[in-house]
Amino acid sequence: MKELSHFKEQINKCSKCGLCQSVCPIYKITGNECAVSKGKFVMLDGVIKGNLKLNKNINKYLEMCLKCGKCSDFCPSGIDVCKIFSTAKYDYINNHIEGFLIKLFQSKFIFDSILNIADRINFLRIPQKRYSSNKNIMFFKGCANKVFPSGEKGLRRILSKLDYNLITTNFQCCGVPFLSSGNLKRYRDAIKHNSEIINNCAHDFILTDCASCEDALKHYPELNKKILSADEFLAENNVKFSFKNYKKITFHKPCHMKNYENITKIFNNCRNIEYIEMKDFDECCGFAGQFALTNRKLSTDLSKQKAKNAIDTNADIIITTCPACILGLKQGLLQLKSTASSKPKVMTLSEFLSNADTINI
Repeated sequence: MKELSHFKEQINKCSKCGLCQSVCPIYKITGNECAVSKGKFVMLDGVIKGNLKLNKNINKYLEMCLKCGKCSDFCPSGIDVCKIFSTAKYDYINNHIEGFLIKLFQSKFIFDSILNIADRINFLRIPQKRYSSNKNIMFFKGCANKVFPSGEKGLRRILSKLDYNLITTNFQCCGVPFLSSGNLKRYRDAIKHNSEIINNCAHDFILTDCASCEDALKHYPELNKKILSADEFLAENNVKFSFKNYKKITFHKPCHMKNYENITKIFNNCRNIEYIEMKDFDECCGFAGQFALTNRKLSTDLSKQKAKNAIDTNADIIITTCPACILGLKQGLLQLKSTASSKPKVMTLSEFLSNADTINI
């Protein structure tokens, strides 16, 4: 595994141009240069040179990151910002007591056991129907669906009407939580486990309904199968949805979602809906997993602004393609003082589409 010192050249490529400031959601609400990429690079350069220690104070600023990737996307020097920060976190957790606790919680014994228990409870409470079709699709369920299965249930209902079965197996977490916390060994273990299943399965592609899982899987090295998002599958197959009752909807684009054009196509294939684009629809919801725990105020501030933008559209329903973003959106709605009747419902795309009165190709 690479150490932080291996990224010295990349860090020194930062010209301090400030483009990362213009797109960083954290900088926009704090104005703190230590919270943006170029400021963190100054600190990490000091660590590499031995002038600074990778201590709690520097780690605090490493934690102050949504992992949205906007700074990398806009970086004219092509610096892989998230990889550098994850490596710095890896160096930190291997030398501090907090790291021991993180690795303990994220161990297979604790982390996987919690998810498997939740998945089992949901399975017993909501039996998964197997339809008579011989058209099967391998499904990467993801952690969020094991705890909050409404998205998976919706996707199963949609695909059953199209004569498909969803098949699940013993996938582990895609690895995003491990990567974000710097637990790179656990991240690589998850890649190895999941890649072996994907490469050896009999299906042509793997379907997921989580934007974060999709992005993580597509970054796995040496995969020989295609990773397909649910929205991409529905758009490519030109699936049509008809609602008897008129619905006004808006959409929150998750940070890790790359194929937004599929959403436009799906909404165009929906009868009796009105799509209203909210202001800053592609800004982070503020949840970002571990970030919501380590930076509560920043997280709620971002969520509150996102919820306000959604409410301003007067939409009945907020839709997203990341189950974790559901938590961020609901967190924001709880922060607002408006009456419950004025607050829109929050749904995954699969859950919303499964409520259509007719579904066909």
